[in-house]
Amino acid sequence: MLLREFALVAERQVWAKSGQKVVRKYRCTSGQRKGRVVKMASQCFAAPNIAARIRLKKTKARLGNRMSRKARRTKRMNPVSRRVAQMNKSAR
Repeated sequence: MLLREFALVAERQVWAKSGQKVVRKYRCTSGQRKGRVVKMASQCFAAPNIAARIRLKKTKARLGNRMSRKARRTKRMNPVSRRVAQMNKSAR
């Protein structure tokens, strides 16, 4: 058992996309995934998946610019993405 498992960590709830639906997720306020949006609050302190980390690093090296352009376009054009941004903005 680690000390951080007993600590009361207040992960913030945010709106996020899951496919074409808007759902509630958590933004990690501490841990290795600080700032990341995850499905369950317990994932903020989960062990890192090394294989997935290496795979993403290779993919970003190959397709990094294309990935970022596509993500930027989706966030600007997709109505669901725009709704999520608006809902999170109003919750602040």
